[in-house]
Amino acid sequence: MIMEHVRHSFAHLLAAAVRRLYPKVQFGIGPVIENGFYYDFANVTLVEQDLSRIEKEMRSIASQRLPFAKKLWLKNRAKAYFKKQKQPFKLELIKDLKERKVGMVSTGDLFLDLCRGGHVKNTSELPLDAFKLTRVAGAYWKGDEKRPQLTRIYGVAFSTKDEMEAHLAMLEEAKRRDHRKLGKELKLFTLIDEVGPGLPLFYPKGAIVRRLIEGFVEEQQQKRGYLPIWIPHITKGQLYKISGHLDKYGAMFPAMRLKGEADYYLKPMNCPHFMMLYKAEPHSWRELPLRWTATTTNYRYEKSGELSGITRLRALTQDDCHVFCRSDQIEQEVNLMLDMTSEAYRVFGFKDFWVRISTRDPKRKNKYIGSQGAWKTSEAILTRLIEKRGWKHDIGVGEAAFYGPKLDFIFKDVLSREWQLSTIQLDMNLPQRFDLAYIDEQGKKKQPVLIHRAILGSVERFLGILIEHYAGAFPLWLAPEQVWILPISEKFNDFAQSISSQLKGIRTIVRTENESLGKKIREGELQKIPYLLVVGEKEQQNKTISVRRRGQREVKEMKLEMFLNMATEEVRLRSF
Repeated sequence: MIMEHVRHSFAHLLAAAVRRLYPKVQFGIGPVIENGFYYDFANVTLVEQDLSRIEKEMRSIASQRLPFAKKLWLKNRAKAYFKKQKQPFKLELIKDLKERKVGMVSTGDLFLDLCRGGHVKNTSELPLDAFKLTRVAGAYWKGDEKRPQLTRIYGVAFSTKDEMEAHLAMLEEAKRRDHRKLGKELKLFTLIDEVGPGLPLFYPKGAIVRRLIEGFVEEQQQKRGYLPIWIPHITKGQLYKISGHLDKYGAMFPAMRLKGEADYYLKPMNCPHFMMLYKAEPHSWRELPLRWTATTTNYRYEKSGELSGITRLRALTQDDCHVFCRSDQIEQEVNLMLDMTSEAYRVFGFKDFWVRISTRDPKRKNKYIGSQGAWKTSEAILTRLIEKRGWKHDIGVGEAAFYGPKLDFIFKDVLSREWQLSTIQLDMNLPQRFDLAYIDEQGKKKQPVLIHRAILGSVERFLGILIEHYAGAFPLWLAPEQVWILPISEKFNDFAQSISSQLKGIRTIVRTENESLGKKIREGELQKIPYLLVVGEKEQQNKTISVRRRGQREVKEMKLEMFLNMATEEVRLRSF
């Protein structure tokens, strides 16, 4: 069996079951998605508690051994049918179709739906022990916030029960690791309605982790000769007209209209500012490459339904870098970036990654700017450099930016979910649009090549992924609170404070609250503190500490100096 056909058939079965239980329901769409399917419904109220009842009805229908059959109807006939059925969303879908005839798929005599096809032959073929309805969510019709909100039911389907159970176990683990849940429990960040959707605020612990992540990238850049710049957060629309963002980029916030002045925009991208700073002064071939970086926040008007914790935001901070170089320097500069990306992945514990070489779609050349020659040269260089390293890679046709091809780094987390993180973009087009130049050895003006690069991509998104990857249990160097010192009673508070004062360079909290030691240890475990140091009469007499490492029940008594050396070395090595 083709799993796509199985999952598509389950979507039809879901719709048939909902209609039988709720006769006045209106139908949206029901496509196949990764690992399952969904269907959108209107004119009905559905909650999670209804899923078991709907599942039972689906099994009942499937047991009737109903055939799936597709026929082609003239559009007018299909319109008349759905008009009689009072299905406005299906009528709109038919109106959007250009074909003279449309597909109509029946599930026995029970249900008839507008569909292109791709089903099993009979409901008896469906693996009824290997599917499950998983959740209810809201979804705007056609993804448009201005259109009606429908109720979406998601389901999963696999070839075998074992495959499904393994997937459901992964989903449960994903819930446990959900960065939104852990962000709240660990007091890392919050989202507040009065501030606005997609605009996070970070508590001190979250801000510390952010600073550590950004600091690591800055350290790596500094030792490779990258120089910091600073750019403003708003700019005239004319700048984005030159770059092409105003015409090509759909996620810009509306213009700020100032009386007597030009329109201003919140910046969704940093590239044009880098370009204008380069253009502000003349440059010689001897100066190149110029490696400029800025960790700065961008603002994108993402739809509210697409926002998710801190992994999809309207305010995102990028570790942005732009390198202006000569053509003969492209390989050395990209290799420098590849070295840095590889080092970052090693330090953050990302062992499993592959590279998508994102190229333009040759069938849709109007989507892109620049000459065919520039595109061919750029794509060939990036492909050759990745192949030379022997890294796992694939070609992503049509995934390029509108101004050039790119390398997208795809990382697999501990749950084998894939995330796109770093990116390197080779651009021979925007320098031309901005009329950038340098003077070559012969004293002639020449156009530089531009390389865009981000290691983290979005700092916030990167942090969200890290939270889930580590389930909030950050390695010692990243932990916002590295050590808790727990005196067993109030009379050892001074001793605990003296221990803290000697732990130079270690982020330490002394828990002097009048609570039981057991409660403090449990709280330390919940807060995922790397080291809990217990001190009492024995430790005070022996001038030692009792060390409990996160995830271990064994308690070791040791000299403070030994612990400090061990922890300092762990931080220095950025062990995980």
